[in-house]
Amino acid sequence: MRFRRLCAAVLLAALIPVPSTANAATTCEDVFTPVQFGLVRQTMYGRLCVPQGARTVQVLVPGGTYTSGYWDIPVDGETRSVTRAMNKAGVATMTVDRIGSGRSSKPLSILVDVPSQAEAVHQVVQNLRSRFAKVLVGGHSIGSAIAMVEAGTYRDVDGVLVTGMTHQWDYVRAVPALTNLIPALLDPKLSVRGLDVGYLTTAPGTRYTMFHAPGPNIASVVALDESTKDVVSASEFVTTALMSTLVLPASNAITVPVMTVQTSDDYFCGTPPLGADCSSAQALVASEKPFYLRAPRLDGFVVSGYGHVFNFDTKTADRYHTAVVAWQRTL
Repeated sequence: MRFRRLCAAVLLAALIPVPSTANAATTCEDVFTPVQFGLVRQTMYGRLCVPQGARTVQVLVPGGTYTSGYWDIPVDGETRSVTRAMNKAGVATMTVDRIGSGRSSKPLSILVDVPSQAEAVHQVVQNLRSRFAKVLVGGHSIGSAIAMVEAGTYRDVDGVLVTGMTHQWDYVRAVPALTNLIPALLDPKLSVRGLDVGYLTTAPGTRYTMFHAPGPNIASVVALDESTKDVVSASEFVTTALMSTLVLPASNAITVPVMTVQTSDDYFCGTPPLGADCSSAQALVASEKPFYLRAPRLDGFVVSGYGHVFNFDTKTADRYHTAVVAWQRTL
């Protein structure tokens, strides 16, 4: 009798569903999505990581000269990893390589612009729609421009995360920084790819000054950044400038909640109109709100003490990640 009762108890326990937790096991896989890219077909690479029971996924697009690895920086532990922070909170992540970079297709650079990148990301979003209840799109720098165009054009996401990009640029600082760009075919590391002259990268030894300063100059961090650097097309730069500034702000077509995360030491922050007001989260929202006329809500978070690629920062990582998780849970 005791044996029968024990068996019944075990069977009952097996049938009761166990709720997923923030520390649930996460499964990751490489995904190569065939996408229409303008008039041609290309393949967009992504790294999909899904915690057990996840109902929300963030599609994250990196900035120029970075790949999907920007969202999962493997140096000095897990502190710098956005994807691991999201996964621990029960949120799935799909980090992609922009077309032309990383493990994605590499067409002629003239074809690689923000609208075409947004079209490719749109198809990644559509593939995830049947699997997740909510799909968010986010980006960093040029990746943010792509995310904004995707959300405003296709209106198929539930929220937009914009990092490392505002609509008011400090050109006094931004333009000199761009002089560090060279054709990738002249770079000792990237020349072997045989890319055309329209693909650019950073000159050797310039990444700390261009992207990290005034953050700490940590040798292992800068070495990793240099060793994993990638490319950006000149067309991406031009279309980003046109579609994410006062000229033709694609963000005005976004109709879902937006969160903007910026660092006060970036090229995109300063004294308007030379940079958005990043003196506080409230000031940032007030400064950027006119460019999100149709978004029902705009939230903000400000990082300080680090440069453009603040995913490498450890001092504010926990607060930054926590703020993003809290925001997406309100959608």
